[in-house]
Amino acid sequence: MFHEHREVIAELKQSDGHFVKVFEKHNGLDEEIAQMEKDLADQFEIEKKKKEKLKLKDEVYNMIIKYKNEAVV
Repeated sequence: MFHEHREVIAELKQSDGHFVKVFEKHNGLDEEIAQMEKDLADQFEIEKKKKEKLKLKDEVYNMIIKYKNEAVV
């Protein structure tokens, strides 16, 4: 996720506990969804998890952009 921002992600992981929590929750959902799809789980539940994951991805992206903008100033 966000390979083009790898350096910023590494910096945020070192300095921002909230970022780490959100980032790890996103990755955990990614694994959970993959397992649910393998297990042929209820599609409604899978879609619910995907929406939650997308919301977390947006939050991660916004934190990256905010960090980059603050670093420029």
